[in-house]
Amino acid sequence: MRMIPVDMQANLDSGATRHCRCWKISRKDGMVFGFTDHDDAMRFEGVVFEASTGMDAGAIQTSTGLSVDNAQVVGALNAAAIKDEDVLSGRFDGAEIYQWLVDWSHPELRVLMFRGTLGEFRRTDGAFEVELRGMAEELNKPVGRSILKTCDRRLGDAKCGFDMSLPGFSAESEVFELGDGAGFTATDLSGYEPGWFSNGTITWLSGANEGTTQSIKADKLIGDEDRVIELWRMPGSPMRVGDRFRIVAGCDKTADTCAAKFSNLLNFRGFPHLPYEDWVAAYPKDGALHDGSSLRNG
Repeated sequence: MRMIPVDMQANLDSGATRHCRCWKISRKDGMVFGFTDHDDAMRFEGVVFEASTGMDAGAIQTSTGLSVDNAQVVGALNAAAIKDEDVLSGRFDGAEIYQWLVDWSHPELRVLMFRGTLGEFRRTDGAFEVELRGMAEELNKPVGRSILKTCDRRLGDAKCGFDMSLPGFSAESEVFELGDGAGFTATDLSGYEPGWFSNGTITWLSGANEGTTQSIKADKLIGDEDRVIELWRMPGSPMRVGDRFRIVAGCDKTADTCAAKFSNLLNFRGFPHLPYEDWVAAYPKDGALHDGSSLRNG
């Protein structure tokens, strides 16, 4: 149940129109943004809520029980507030959002209407629309393990247990030459095997994309020394020659790679000996081996 201040409830009951909505967005990198649909800026809880940002919201659907609340916010993409390149870079992914109904003449008279996280962004013609996900959204996430032949962990996490700070599994480099699409030639990576960084990540240390992370699609050696890194998608801002990054070795989640590349098979979290899908349709045949030996070796 929402606790509405007595004076605010009296204003609402009287039909007064001194109310506006305010939003606070807290990104994972610590940046905080405030917006309001009032015609003047407001300040409370240490945040300035800027007016004239073009931000608006649809109706918030709420319910009792454990069902998921949801809403949508629309607004303009601009350099002063939410930038297109920041959205593309994923800087707003999973950011916390709070929405209040506020008496603009007395900001202390306010009630929290919504708390949750930002979901899917849709961008069109200099504007954006973003899904708001309520606190109960966490209940929609699957829990438990997946029964797969491949590992279900992220390289270097607590259950993987591999120490990513070991020499040879990460390096710092810079963009030497831009290529087609999301590819570029890197420097100082000649000591690594071709494909060593495929399925890995890069984190930008300088340039317009500083602080963001991208996944690596392919790592190729062209000629004797040219190392070409291809990303799965373009960063939010254009890459530039000289941009520095930290690159981390990749893992294809198979048991063979876990053993040969990382010597970490004891912590492998997959089930490599699961039979293939066609096994369920198999049947005994004359001349075939039926001695109960391992399917993997048979």
